[in-house]
Order: sequence, then structure tokens, then C-alpha cells
Amino acid sequence: MKAAMPATQRGLSISGFIFGATVLVMVSMVGLKLVPAYMQDGTIKNIFVAIAGDPEMQKAKPSEIRMSFSKRISIDNVTAIKAEDVDVTSNGGRLVLSASYAVKVPLVGNVSLYLEFNPTSAQ
Repeated sequence: MKAAMPATQRGLSISGFIFGATVLVMVSMVGLKLVPAYMQDGTIKNIFVAIAGDPEMQKAKPSEIRMSFSKRISIDNVTAIKAEDVDVTSNGGRLVLSASYAVKVPLVGNVSLYLEFNPTSAQ
């Protein structure tokens, strides 16, 4: 008769589980703090594209374009940028809006992340 071989244990030890859970929580916390900054950047880029594609804005003065931008960011509750920060240029008769801004995201205590964004309406 064959002797039964003891089954080797498989699975996760408690220390491995705690380590993995700690890493997962830390990554989740950082991710959740960064999501709003990237969402605002996407909103700003969408506003730039919408204004640049608007036929009425093609012949508008830069002050009128900035006013339109200001109204749109107030509707979308964007706080990362102001209308004065928007650069209005024309590239081959096509309106191009761009900006350069930075967002400081506090993480823990005196540790922060500094994110720089450069949205533009150019393709």
C-alpha cells in the first residue's frame, strides 16, 4: 500500500495578506486623490475643443472667447484654471486654445504631488 503524501499548503499567509492589503489601500488613496485633477483637465480640454469648433467663436475677439470659457468652467465647476490663463491663437485660420497650469495635490502630512497640465484644442 502506498503511504499518503501530506498535501502541501497553498494560499496566502496572514503577513502576505496584510502587506498586499496595505499596498492596495495606499495605491487606492493616491489614485482617488489624483482622479479629480485629471477629470478637470479632461473637462478643460473638452471646453477648449467645443469653443474652437464653434463657428461663432472663429471670428470672436480673445476677450469674448475668454468670457465664453469663463462661463463654461463656472457651469462645470472647474477651479484649476481661470479665463486669464487661456492663450488664444490662430493657426491657419483655425482657432486654437491652450493653457499651461499646475495642480498641487496633498497626499499625507507634508507630502504632495505636483501635476502639470497643458491642454490644447489642437489635434
